[in-house]
Amino acid sequence: MSTAVTAPAAIPAVTSPPPPPAPAASAGAGGRGLDWRVRFGVLSLIWGFSFLLIKVGTEGFAPLQVTFGRMAFGTAVLLVALAWRREGIPRGVRSWAHLAVASFLLNALPFSLFAYAELTVPSALAGICNATTPLWSMLLSFTALSEDRPTRRKVAGLALGFAGVLVVLGVWQGFAGQDPLGTGLALAASASYAVGWLYVRRTLAGRGHSHLAMASSQLLLGTVQLAVAAAFFTSPPTSFPLLPVLAVLALGALGTGVAFLLQYGLVAEVGATTATMVTYFIPVIATAAGFLLLGEELGWNTPVGALIVLAGAALTQSRGRLARTARPAS
Repeated sequence: MSTAVTAPAAIPAVTSPPPPPAPAASAGAGGRGLDWRVRFGVLSLIWGFSFLLIKVGTEGFAPLQVTFGRMAFGTAVLLVALAWRREGIPRGVRSWAHLAVASFLLNALPFSLFAYAELTVPSALAGICNATTPLWSMLLSFTALSEDRPTRRKVAGLALGFAGVLVVLGVWQGFAGQDPLGTGLALAASASYAVGWLYVRRTLAGRGHSHLAMASSQLLLGTVQLAVAAAFFTSPPTSFPLLPVLAVLALGALGTGVAFLLQYGLVAEVGATTATMVTYFIPVIATAAGFLLLGEELGWNTPVGALIVLAGAALTQSRGRLARTARPAS
């Protein structure tokens, strides 16, 4: 789970999306001591298991409470990192207003939608729906970004990706066995990441603050939003079961806070293109975790459809031979 804070165009915010466009973070924030392949694998596992953690968390707490806990623990990790690096937070009413909108679109809303979705759909299905974020991003770019024009390759990728969603849902069976509302909420969460990224790209790019400062502020605002929402729409928990508590703690501290720092380090070291490849491992890990650890049913159409979705997402992000060879020499 796209810890989504904001991400480069090709990086979906899993349940924990990457950071907003800003000056590159220093190497220390991402733990450059470990080989990048190890950190890549750890990040894939953390985000892939996030959907399982959401499912476990909602067994003990209301969805809004799970999301609030996730945001609070994730924010704590980033604020500690921010204090360690002695960085300040952004200034100015305009920046904070834009960050408030970004935190809603990239954190509070999609995190909550995924939590509500997993009340009725398997964690594996939520993880696969999350992989549609690049498809929503491409669809929005066709309509909202004048510099992005449809190409045959990208249109084919969109069609292939959404065909994969229909395969996952078993459309030929009338969506038998899948909850339409829960599935719709998961897909809406993924679309929210895409809208949020577009908003960040238009309003927060080039603000002159580090990724860490922007993301810490964004998560802090999202935590406040969810604290208010949880207070109004849920009742205080009457008990704190150990397993759901640990799931929410791990979801926030690891799946949101630590994963975010790992993502920054990867982008800084190997570039956004390589770092975005984590997207293609998340649904695979989420599906395996749900099947092996939660005993979720796994029909043939789920892994096949997931592969089609990922193929479509990859196709929308590829440039093709002509685009690659047309680049001017440096």
